[in-house]
Amino acid sequence: MKKVLQLVSDDFEDLELWCPVMRLREAGVQVDLVAEKAGVYHGKYGVPCEVAMSFDEVDAKDYDGILVPGGWAPDKLRRFPKVLKLVADMDREGKLIGQICHAGWVLVSANVLTGRKVTSTPGIKDDMKNAGATWLDEPCVVDKNIVSARRPPDIPEYMKALVEVLNKQ
Repeated sequence: MKKVLQLVSDDFEDLELWCPVMRLREAGVQVDLVAEKAGVYHGKYGVPCEVAMSFDEVDAKDYDGILVPGGWAPDKLRRFPKVLKLVADMDREGKLIGQICHAGWVLVSANVLTGRKVTSTPGIKDDMKNAGATWLDEPCVVDKNIVSARRPPDIPEYMKALVEVLNKQ
């Protein structure tokens, strides 16, 4: 069984967190929610998310991928050295990294974008480019193990690509 981490922090974009979790679970993937500490976190629109594990309790070697939600959560998530290490380790091992909307901020801070093709919300396009990525205005971009999408309307393409990349690993 494949195992994926879903990063969580308050103010995540509700659809960008829950759609990947539900779609991957539907595909038979174990998705573990992980945050700074166990507890209940809330999305931008108030949807709760109960988390049982902290960043310090997980290791990239035990998982096949990691998902970063959009919303304002990425600005909080990128401040945790353990999150950046998880993302960098996943990239180094060629494991799935899913990022949508503002989630690209975490990949910028993890220094994994040099020479990569990605997309994101246009609002952070310059951040992505300044981190060494080639930014494309497309619904979903796949560059090896990194799957990126712009925003909620792109979720169908994003979900399909996440499952395809994970199944190829």
